[in-house]
Amino acid sequence: MLEEGMVFSIEPGAYLPGRFGIRIEDIVAVTATGCRLLTGFDHELIVR
Repeated sequence: MLEEGMVFSIEPGAYLPGRFGIRIEDIVAVTATGCRLLTGFDHELIVR
């Protein structure tokens, strides 16, 4: 059960075995009204 004041990470990822993988990590804090994202990075995919 999540309680106010708890902090946790959300770490979805995609992996190609034997080749490479990528994981996006967000840190979230539980608040009295829901949650607060502590990491402020954009999740936009950039292909170069």
